[in-house]
Amino acid sequence: MRITALETFPVPPRWLFLKVTTDEGIVGWGEPVVEGRAHTVATAVEELSELLVGRDPLAIEDHWQVMTKGGFYRGGPVLSSAVAGIDQALWDIAGKAYGVPVHRLLGGPVRDRVRVYQWIGGDEPSEVAEAAAEQAEAGFTAVKMNASGRMRHIDTPAEVEGVVRRVEAVREVLGDQRDVAVDFHGRFSTAMARRVVPRLEPLLPLFVEEPVVPENTSKVREVTAATSVPVALGERLFSRWDFRDVLGAGIAVAQPDLSHAGGISEVRRIAAMAEAHDVTMAPHCPLGPIALAASMQIAFSTPNFLIQEQSRGIHYNVGSDLLDYLVDPSPFRFEEGRARVPEAPGLGIEIDEEAVRRAAELGHRWRSPIWRDDDGSFAEW
Repeated sequence: MRITALETFPVPPRWLFLKVTTDEGIVGWGEPVVEGRAHTVATAVEELSELLVGRDPLAIEDHWQVMTKGGFYRGGPVLSSAVAGIDQALWDIAGKAYGVPVHRLLGGPVRDRVRVYQWIGGDEPSEVAEAAAEQAEAGFTAVKMNASGRMRHIDTPAEVEGVVRRVEAVREVLGDQRDVAVDFHGRFSTAMARRVVPRLEPLLPLFVEEPVVPENTSKVREVTAATSVPVALGERLFSRWDFRDVLGAGIAVAQPDLSHAGGISEVRRIAAMAEAHDVTMAPHCPLGPIALAASMQIAFSTPNFLIQEQSRGIHYNVGSDLLDYLVDPSPFRFEEGRARVPEAPGLGIEIDEEAVRRAAELGHRWRSPIWRDDDGSFAEW
């Protein structure tokens, strides 16, 4: 079997899909994207295709090594995301070629069901209690919310109290049998994170996510040392080398993204490193169905797994949603907030290629919002 073509499709709301075709008719799908830089990643995929066309798609590890190291300059979100989507597609081909789901090729499932959580509240959270109640009624046992909107380097007591009150409202609705995770989204300085996170301790959040921006990961230990709340991060780390230092800094949860951190091949290695540091896994995935399908293969085959993010109904999904490009949505039909082990070959989903091609004609130019403080200076989104 040989790879004959790689084709990318920018589809709403903000995703990039990849189709890898072989001369035996087996097709693999991946999702290589940096949110807000989809066309840049598509160009990287096109450049990497020169290394793949005419080659054996089942030589997955050799392809990963060559794609990540063969260009001399390494790493970064664009290259790592391009590699990630290609890697997903190659694993999809491998599973279909052998007639088994990818998790079987990774050693088989270690659980029958995977817990997932639902997003509530939007970028600048509001009406979170009502949204949490709605999701609890729908059967979800965990929700995630942003802690705040824009945040100054050292902000006012009112902003601190606002974070606490919102999480209190959600905790009151959920009770003590469900969980709330709180996403700081890199909007907080180290000083503000150390001030706010301990205030959440009585509310027992499942975790607080990305309390500092990735360039300040050397400061993570200061945050973890200041609180008993589990700290999660990793959506903007792209390899096991990026995770190497933070895994020993007291974090509780690693969150590599299957569409950013080198795909299935690299995330399974990050998971193994995390296990050696008593760190559990909650793969980041506010993306599309292919990224989620790849994440599920890791979730079912990883012993130190905690919970899976998924994007159905997330505030970014304007105009299109998680299930819109699937022939059969049943793999993502969650029961009591859990997904069942996929048994279909490859990534376990069937992409509606006609729907993808129609959507790609429209495309998208999604960009991250640019936020500013009231004095006109840049603020972290």
